[in-house]
Amino acid sequence: MAVKKAVTKKATTSSAKKAPAKKAAVAKTAVKKAAPKKAASKLRTDDSTFTNFTPYKEKKGEEYMNADQVAHFRMILDGWKQQLMNNVDETVHHMQDEAANFPDPNDRASQESEFAMELRTRDRERKLLKKIGESLDDLEEDYGFCSHCGIEIGIRRLEARPTATQCIDCKTLNEIREKQYGK
Repeated sequence: MAVKKAVTKKATTSSAKKAPAKKAAVAKTAVKKAAPKKAASKLRTDDSTFTNFTPYKEKKGEEYMNADQVAHFRMILDGWKQQLMNNVDETVHHMQDEAANFPDPNDRASQESEFAMELRTRDRERKLLKKIGESLDDLEEDYGFCSHCGIEIGIRRLEARPTATQCIDCKTLNEIREKQYGK
């Protein structure tokens, strides 16, 4: 019997020793998960004007594209435009700060490739800025109505893509035509 008690005693002591180790491992994991959340919240504050807007709540019997809705979309478009303009400024500063004449051809090529990618992205954003400007101009006239058939585009579609000029049906038909004819 004395042998059985000793074996049981060792089993309980070893399991008691293992429990705190598990808690320590859980605590370490929690610490590791907390750090990325802080970085993610920093990213949200940079582009919060466009991506973190409150969706428009339509009222029953409300006229489409009334003054409140126009103001809502003006805020979204202005915020998006400001975010893109800030990105342009950051790119200019980044390219000026990072411009160095590396002696190694591979380093130079990597830097040029990085700059080319950044410039390509900014070119796409420049085109998007033009579309945002056109949408801001249209806010007073026919913003929110399809350019092909004239029906309402819809609040939710415009919140998803504020520069949309076509309703979902016309856009779908255009995309099918583009696939068929390669235009």
